[in-house]
Amino acid sequence: MTIDPGSLDWAKGEGLLPAVVQHWRSGAVLMQGWMNEAALRATLASGKITFYSRSKQRLWTKGETSQHFLLLHEVMTDCDRDSLLLRAQPQGPTCHLGNDSCFGAEAARVPDFLGELDALVAARERERPAGSYTAKLFESGLRRIAQKVGEEGVETALAAVAQDESALVGEAADLLFHLCVLLRARGLSLGDAIAELERRHR
Repeated sequence: MTIDPGSLDWAKGEGLLPAVVQHWRSGAVLMQGWMNEAALRATLASGKITFYSRSKQRLWTKGETSQHFLLLHEVMTDCDRDSLLLRAQPQGPTCHLGNDSCFGAEAARVPDFLGELDALVAARERERPAGSYTAKLFESGLRRIAQKVGEEGVETALAAVAQDESALVGEAADLLFHLCVLLRARGLSLGDAIAELERRHR
């Protein structure tokens, strides 16, 4: 989205607008800072997110010391044109404490389509709507769901060595879906698996 800095409502915040930075792919909230018009123009010109530091009373580019820059992917404003949302690619940890997000690990957890899928599978388990394949899987029981995961795992492995990329992606999608159902059948979620991956990463 192209944005005209001059069209924003800088007067409302006495020359400053809150600027929330979000990971451009995962949607994770990384940090929040403040921008004046000069900071926004510097960001658009350099491609590196630049804020106005209220304590230092100057512009500062995130990563200017650590080299953990936030590379701008997209910038948007809200309906009142008095706040900013910046989508960026982080070049290392965003937080000075070494965390991916200044809001902690929970904020950095990926809230993308896998999260939506996990929520949908949970709803299917609760509601069991007629005609739903997912509901039928839950009704078939844990052993059958586990068997499906095994089958999809084998098919994914075979696609990797004997089929094209499109077939592999399709089989991988089937595997992820059935794994989501299996975890939910045991009272777990994809979030639990992601949390374990995060623990191992740390």
